[in-house]
Amino acid sequence: MSGKEKGLGTAAFGWWAEYLEPRDTNPAARALAARLRRAGPVEALCEPAVHKLAQTLHVTGDEAETAALVRLVCLLAEVRERDVVPLARRLGGNEPVLSHARFEKLMRAEGANLTDLIRRAIIMADRRCNVGALARDLWHWNDRTRTDWCFGYFHADAPQHDSKETIR
Repeated sequence: MSGKEKGLGTAAFGWWAEYLEPRDTNPAARALAARLRRAGPVEALCEPAVHKLAQTLHVTGDEAETAALVRLVCLLAEVRERDVVPLARRLGGNEPVLSHARFEKLMRAEGANLTDLIRRAIIMADRRCNVGALARDLWHWNDRTRTDWCFGYFHADAPQHDSKETIR
């Protein structure tokens, strides 16, 4: 994992821990999480906390980056509890909480459909997962990420990626 990838996960986790995790004790965090869970792109981008994360991640305003930022914050608002286990691993295994057919549908999804299916997956995983890993995966959602999720879902060791490979 490159430093940039690790930095993205760390930054997103720090943001989540500051703005969303204390929702049980902080009414402002609870309200922000509720607004982000229901937000469309414009509503999410109207939140000052979202711009704090955008600054930390050095979001340029590029359409793809902005869409990734919105998806990221709206889905992180669904996560209630941190865990060391990545979401894909929590979903699968010998007794999966997400059926194989639904997982396959998730792996094929794009755009708003992807966001909806990941939201449902987070809920099915008791709103608990590795926040930093989820953030990296959401930001870099591509074939490499999907491959890693497939191995995670089936609790298998993922193949090692070439260190010269481009950042996902």
